[in-house]
Amino acid sequence: MAGFRGIMLNDELRFLIDGLKVGGLILFARNIETPTQVSNLCRSVQEYALSCGQPPLFIAVDQEGGPVARFRPPHFSELPGAPRIRDAAEAARLAEKTAGELTEMGLNMNMAPVLDVAPTDMASIMADRAYGADPERAAEMGVAVIQGLQENGVMAVGKHFPGIGRTVLDSHHDLPSFDGRREDFDEVELPPFAAAIKAGVSGVMLSHIRYDRIDSEWPASLSCRIALGLLREEMGFGGLVLTDDLDMGAIKKHFDIDAAVERVLAAEVDVALICHSLDALKRAHGLIQSHLAEGRFNGEASVERIMGLKNRFLPI
Repeated sequence: MAGFRGIMLNDELRFLIDGLKVGGLILFARNIETPTQVSNLCRSVQEYALSCGQPPLFIAVDQEGGPVARFRPPHFSELPGAPRIRDAAEAARLAEKTAGELTEMGLNMNMAPVLDVAPTDMASIMADRAYGADPERAAEMGVAVIQGLQENGVMAVGKHFPGIGRTVLDSHHDLPSFDGRREDFDEVELPPFAAAIKAGVSGVMLSHIRYDRIDSEWPASLSCRIALGLLREEMGFGGLVLTDDLDMGAIKKHFDIDAAVERVLAAEVDVALICHSLDALKRAHGLIQSHLAEGRFNGEASVERIMGLKNRFLPI
């Protein structure tokens, strides 16, 4: 899944779709002006994918509300951040409204809800984005958002597995590590994700945090122990697994794209998210092709999960 520059179908997008065969695009503020412009953009990229013999694209956005909302006034609705939402009924109503606006413009995936639990006794990196310090409340609110989105045509992606609420370093800039005990994870971080899985969430986004007592070598987004062992095998998640943006400092400052791609494939992650660097996208595409052609990894299960969601949510 690729980020891109521009507000309309252009040569970069044509290359991403026909040259690199990306499975999805993600929009940022740089791609957004008005509802009509976004609608035209989404329609044109889907039409171009079809003309190239490609399946429909995931078209995603981070529209959590509060500080992380790519669609903002005056042309788009104002969404309150998670800490300001009173109850699950309000969360569901806002999610339904968001889904209506996104589908009207042609988007089909929202990188929400945030399922992180943010304690009040520390400067949590997620303090202004999480539903609070209570895992039960985070679970209830998250499920309401998932249902509000998915019952109205938008895939929900819960994040940031297995939980970043007890970290203070921003992974956009560098690689945080967390030394929490597994027992604490079971009590604090994991219940909202377990509830989301039970509710049928379409996707789960992996964090760029290294959880030292689970895997002291690799961050969650590149970790077989976390993506495959904990999320898939222990928690039974059969949906789409995505990395957070591999262009973020937590990855780029510590791992080259070759290592990142190899780890993504080894962990059976379905979607590598690269939001800014066209060079990284080109390199990742070539590496994935060569690794699969050499038989080092098998991508068939990922293809089945991807196409299962596209058949369910996108017109094919």
